[in-house]
Amino acid sequence: MSRPKYEPPPSLQDRKEMPPKTKEKGTKAGAQKKKRNAGADVEAESMRRLALLEKEVLQDCLALQRDEARRAKASEDQLKQRIKDLEAELEGARSEGKAIYAEMSRQCRSLQEAMQSRSRQLEEEVEGLREQLELCQREAEAAQREAKQALGERDQTLAQFRAHVADMEAKYEEILHDSLDRLLAKLRDVKPQWDGAVLRLHTRLKEQLRQFGLNPLDL
Repeated sequence: MSRPKYEPPPSLQDRKEMPPKTKEKGTKAGAQKKKRNAGADVEAESMRRLALLEKEVLQDCLALQRDEARRAKASEDQLKQRIKDLEAELEGARSEGKAIYAEMSRQCRSLQEAMQSRSRQLEEEVEGLREQLELCQREAEAAQREAKQALGERDQTLAQFRAHVADMEAKYEEILHDSLDRLLAKLRDVKPQWDGAVLRLHTRLKEQLRQFGLNPLDL
């Protein structure tokens, strides 16, 4: 805080140069002169002490200003050092950020390349599967045509075979009937001879059983 500027009272020389006042009576003037001299001495002492006090105050103010200047300088140095530290940290963060960005960019490119490669591979696989599917469809269609043709040929063959079998059955039945008819005719022709032979065989067997002591009726 600034102190108000002190203005000292006029000195003795200044007072001597002032215009003289109207003289009063002698005794009263002498007393007043002594009183003025004593007041001047006190005033001079006061001025000296005041000057010393002002000097001390100025010295204290200067010391305070110097201390404040030193503290300000120390704070400024600390602030500069802090700014340097922050700049170093910022530069480190920038470097680290650049390194991270570069790594992320590299990984992104690698991922994109891998995805593109995988996409091409899948496209090739899909194309191959599509070709296989088309081939399988053509083969299936050809197999269906062949199966239909084979079924048609089989049905035709079965129809021919059934017709042939029916024809063969009719012919065999006719041959069988003819054979049976001829056999029956032959049987009718030889039946009288068979009857006499059977009778003779039966009689001989009875005679042989009796020779062995057996009764043909018990058998």
